Formats: sequence, C-alpha cells, structure tokens
Amino acid sequence: MQNDNLTSASERGPSGPRVRRPLPSWVSTTALLMPTYGWLTLAVFLPLLTMLVFSFMAATPMGKAPIVFTLKQYRAFVDQPYLISIAFTSLLIGFWTTFACAVLGFLAAVALARSIFGKTREMLLILILLPFWTNGLVRIFSWTMVLRENGFLDTIFHMVLPDAGSIGFLYTRYAVVVGLVHGYLPYMILTCYIALVTIDDAIIEAAASLGARWWTILFKILVPMAAPGLISGAVLTFIPVIGSFMEPRILGGRVGVTMGTVIEDQFTQAFNWPLGASLSFTLLAVVLAIFGTFSGVLRRGTAA
Repeated sequence: MQNDNLTSASERGPSGPRVRRPLPSWVSTTALLMPTYGWLTLAVFLPLLTMLVFSFMAATPMGKAPIVFTLKQYRAFVDQPYLISIAFTSLLIGFWTTFACAVLGFLAAVALARSIFGKTREMLLILILLPFWTNGLVRIFSWTMVLRENGFLDTIFHMVLPDAGSIGFLYTRYAVVVGLVHGYLPYMILTCYIALVTIDDAIIEAAASLGARWWTILFKILVPMAAPGLISGAVLTFIPVIGSFMEPRILGGRVGVTMGTVIEDQFTQAFNWPLGASLSFTLLAVVLAIFGTFSGVLRRGTAA
C-alpha cells in the first residue's frame, strides 16, 4: 500500500497528476524506416551515384592520372553507330522474353489460382520457385546440353522421326530467349498469381451463369482485373532482361551480342568504366521512358 502511494506520488507534478506524452508518430515511423533506407542507401544509391560520376569522366580514375569530366561518353551512340543496332537487338529480345513470360506466366497463374487446390498447389508453387534455388550458370549450361545439335532435344526428336534433320538451335537468339524465359518466368507467375487470388469467385460464377464462354471470362474479366500483376511482372522481367549478359553470351554465341555483354566488356575487358557506366544509364533512361509511356496506356485501359 505504501509502495502504491509512493508510485502515485512520483507521477504527480507540483500542480497535479503528470501525464506521459507519447512520442510523435513521425519519430516511430522514422525509427522503423531507418534500417531499410540505410541499407538501400549503402547497397543501391551510393553505388549508382558512383557509377553516375564515373559516366562523366574521360577515363577510368586509376593511378595518378588527372580526373577530367566530359560528356563524350554519352555520345557513344553517335560516335559508334553499331551500338544502335545492338541496343535494338537487346530491346527486341527483352520484348519477346517479356511477351512469352506474360503468356505462359498468366496461364500458369490462372491454373494455380482457379483450378488447383490444397497440397498440389503448394507443391507446384515450390516447383515454380525451384529455378531460384539453383545457380544461374548451372541453369544456362544445362540448356546448352538440351538445345545443341545432337543434344537432348535432338535425341528425343530423332526417336520419333529418325530420318529428320537436327532441330538444335543453340547459338541463336531463340536460344537466348528460351534461357531468359526459364530464368524470369517465376516473377511473372507469382505476380499474376497474387493478382488473381484477390478476384472474387462470385464474379466468375456470375459471368458463367450469364452464359459467358471461357475465353470471354479470360479476356474480359481475368486479364483486366489482373492487369496490375501483369504490369508488375512485365517490369520485373523486362528491366533485368535488358541488362542480362550470361544468357546471351553462353546461349547466343556470336549472335548473342547485347547491351549487357557490351557493358560487361567495358568493365572487365576494355577497362573503360566511364563508357560502361554511360551505356548503363542511357539504357536505364530508355527503359524508364518505355515504361513511362506504356504504363499510362495500360492504366487507362485498366480503368476503362
């Protein structure tokens, strides 16, 4: 009883009871966000800022050579016109890879969200995530065994048609697209799946009860309502595909020259970091411009 009186007395001020004021909400929010933004600053923003500074240098800042800033690195597409065709090839591979991932990923997500239940769905989701558990080089080199002449694909094909020619297409752009689709398809499946599971089953049932065919339900209901998942999957697929270099170099061979391989060569072979950095930021600007254009179109279409 005496302790309670002492406690209550300590909480009273000279003019009455003292009320503890809670901290402002911005203090707790800042405390929670500091670790995340601190890590992003150290791991993402500072390296990007360093590369941005490199892109304005005349040469790689090594040794005692003076540091000179210039804009000539950003004239690379003018001074070296062959880079334009390489950039167009990279964009083309990115578009085809994203399109293939969108078609295959959306259909797989529809099957997972609407046709499969229970432990079977969980097992299939684990199989979808399986490529993330294996090394990227192992996945790519395994495709060389499948797509090369007299490889696994050829062997299976010749079991059916022994006298047919080879269907191996290793060291082509098609092989590059196959390898990229294998690596980035899970992103599209997962984003589309998350968007599809939020759609109320009553909407699908009402459309079916009114006589809508399966293709009407697919293109008029599921695709528009799952458009945010498709857009997110397209962003997560297109951006890394544009800068990829392992798949084009290993599966493409001589025809696998893309902006990713050119940028890698500038950093590792030519040791021209300013040119590699400027090409990276130029490609980033093109990608952001493309998505800035198409995101508005897709947003208007989704709203309609």
